[in-house]
Amino acid sequence: MKHFLVSLCLLRSLLHVMTECTEPASEFHMDGDYLLGGLFDIHQVRPTFSLKPNGAFQLMRYSVEQINNSTRLLPNISLGYQIFDHCSDTQNFPGPLNLISENNVIQPWYKPQINLTKVIAVIGTYTSTETLTVAPLFMVNLFPMVSYGAASSIFSKKQNFPSFLRTVHPNKDVVEVIVNILLNFNWRWVAFLYSDNDYGKDGLDLFIQKIKDTEICLAYNEGLDYYTDNPTILKQIDAQRINVIIVFAPEWNAEALINSAIEVNFTNRVWIAGDAWSLNKNLPKEKGIRNIGTVLGVSEPAMTIPGFSDFIYSSKKQTYCENAGKQKLCNQVCNCSSLTPEEILAADPSFSFPVYSAVYATSYALHHVLQCGTGRCNMNITVHPYMILAELRKSNFTLLNESIHFDENGDPMFGYYSIVFWNSTGGAQEVGIHKFRPSLYFFINTTKINWHGNGEVPTSVCSPECPEGYAKRQNGVQKCCFTCEICPNGTYVNITEDPYTCIYCKDTEWSEEGSTSCKLRVVEYIAFTDIGAILLMIGSCAFMGLTLAMSVLFAINYNTPVVRSAGGPMCFLILGCLTLCSVGVFFYLGKPTTSFCIMRLLPFTLFYTVCLACFVVRSFQIVCIFKIAAKFPRLHSMWIKYHGQRLVITGAFVIQSLILLIGYCYGPPMPYNERFWYPDKIIIDCDINLKATAGPVIVLVSLCSLCFIFSYMGKDLPKNYNEAKAITFCLLLLILTWIIFATVHMLYRGKLIIIFNALAVLSSLYSFLLWYFLPKCYIVIFEPYKNTQQYFQGLIQNYTKTISQ
Repeated sequence: MKHFLVSLCLLRSLLHVMTECTEPASEFHMDGDYLLGGLFDIHQVRPTFSLKPNGAFQLMRYSVEQINNSTRLLPNISLGYQIFDHCSDTQNFPGPLNLISENNVIQPWYKPQINLTKVIAVIGTYTSTETLTVAPLFMVNLFPMVSYGAASSIFSKKQNFPSFLRTVHPNKDVVEVIVNILLNFNWRWVAFLYSDNDYGKDGLDLFIQKIKDTEICLAYNEGLDYYTDNPTILKQIDAQRINVIIVFAPEWNAEALINSAIEVNFTNRVWIAGDAWSLNKNLPKEKGIRNIGTVLGVSEPAMTIPGFSDFIYSSKKQTYCENAGKQKLCNQVCNCSSLTPEEILAADPSFSFPVYSAVYATSYALHHVLQCGTGRCNMNITVHPYMILAELRKSNFTLLNESIHFDENGDPMFGYYSIVFWNSTGGAQEVGIHKFRPSLYFFINTTKINWHGNGEVPTSVCSPECPEGYAKRQNGVQKCCFTCEICPNGTYVNITEDPYTCIYCKDTEWSEEGSTSCKLRVVEYIAFTDIGAILLMIGSCAFMGLTLAMSVLFAINYNTPVVRSAGGPMCFLILGCLTLCSVGVFFYLGKPTTSFCIMRLLPFTLFYTVCLACFVVRSFQIVCIFKIAAKFPRLHSMWIKYHGQRLVITGAFVIQSLILLIGYCYGPPMPYNERFWYPDKIIIDCDINLKATAGPVIVLVSLCSLCFIFSYMGKDLPKNYNEAKAITFCLLLLILTWIIFATVHMLYRGKLIIIFNALAVLSSLYSFLLWYFLPKCYIVIFEPYKNTQQYFQGLIQNYTKTISQ
């Protein structure tokens, strides 16, 4: 702060010199009870000194005159102005210093209660760089500064610019409209050219931030100044195949760039103009402008100010100073009479309403400070700039159907943006609108836009969009440059969430190759109502009925040779265990649960073990009677004495029970969802723990092997007394059944495999029932003569004679 105040003191002497050269003329100064300062760039020093039509400068004069002619706003007060030509960043200090001084004196430490100047506020300046240069001069003592063109975001920071307000929307609003245009037309590969100053750099930063979460990529960006090599920039843009170019720069930068594009025949592009040059009056009429492509723009609405044109035509043309030597000071020593009223009215109208509303906002603030609401203003009130600032912040009035008020940052809460198209007649035609309040509204009427080329909306992408079901694989640092890879089975791509990733489907879903969504898998299991389930239940019930009937038949004929040779009391144990085994078939049906999975295997594994143990004993007994008893009489006697058959059967039952108990504690069978074999289905089956089931299977295989060995040893026994042959045949059927099932299980994993499993169990049971017990029943019922003691003894005697021979 000390350095700043010292600088002010040093500039005091400069001010004294400068004021000697600035004789104000009528267009720059009008006396009044209170004055408004004005800073307008009437000349251009970029890099040559030239006069340009400035409607904004004249509009401030008209606004003040209109207010003075009205008895409503400031009835007994005359409002004047002191306007300075602010055309250079290096030669602009005399004007601002004059506004905050009185009698060529600046007192940086003056008390706020003492007002040194009649100037109550400043209207201006136009550009952000100009404003950053002079704004600190006004911020020190809260001198109101209302800008009509400075759009940089930094001015919204009230800790740095406490007395700054503006009637033009900040850059963030312009950038928002530009991004919405890009999104509307799906333009993703763009160039951003900006003025190499505070205004342009702020726009670039805001644009990068705004497109961060979109599909838009900034392919190229470059700053523009008076010495920029525009042809080289255009050549680089062309090399990257960029079809959409955003030019966020003042009109002098834009004019140089567009003229270069015309000269080098840079054609068929979409140009998006910022609000600083979108309503430029000269470029749309340039020869060859149609060749560069289509020009769209964002602009402040071109509002007509009532009475302004009459004011311009009625103004007197005057020559203020003819001293060309003083023109280097870039101030009120210009010859403005060289401009005709038509040239002034034809100037870019972009910022007409911001100037108009800025003047009226300060006037309304003065109205409230002086308490002019009663029809007269209170002249006894001493007006200080900070009082005007307080009322400016509270502004709330209607001007040309717009409600004028500011937010806490001093930014306007009124107005909207027009979206314009440079048509073939050389005008800027409104084709869309972007409103911020009361709610966001964005609309473009594309039918009003005559696109270059074939008339269709141009495209601007680094890589063409991937076909449906393809994910993007980014190439390099730009997300818009990519290759396309099809998503495999079981995955999908959701372009709205993440177009770069193939997302895995859930366990309950599936997808084909190249999918954009997953489908629910069909859940399958053998329901009780399925045809196969019904047939299995009929087969099981029939089996139970047959075993019951055979048990009754054997009970009635218990003491006959056939029943005794079949095993006697052991027959009832076998038939009972076979019946219990068939119960497990019912648990193959319905939706599997843990208990269902246990009951599928437990009855069959446990009680079939007893059956096989019985047949092992029975086969051993048959072989023992006819072959082993004579050769090993002691072994036979011990078998009879210690009830060997009971020991074997009981031992097998106990061992299998213990193994099953340990196995189920270690890893009981559980329901599981089979998803591997069929991607579109979930087959609910029981998961068998191989380690837990290995023991019971080994017991069954061992018993089956012993049974087969003993029964095979008795293959040449008497024909009608040969249970061994029947047992051998049953075992062969058993082995064949499970070989077939194992083969089918390796080749097929659908839900019918559950049917095949249950069918294998039922077939294992039927093999003994039909091929071992049924022939016995047939003899008992239809061949009773073979069911006699004499018949069996005859067979044995014949076999003995054959063996002895």
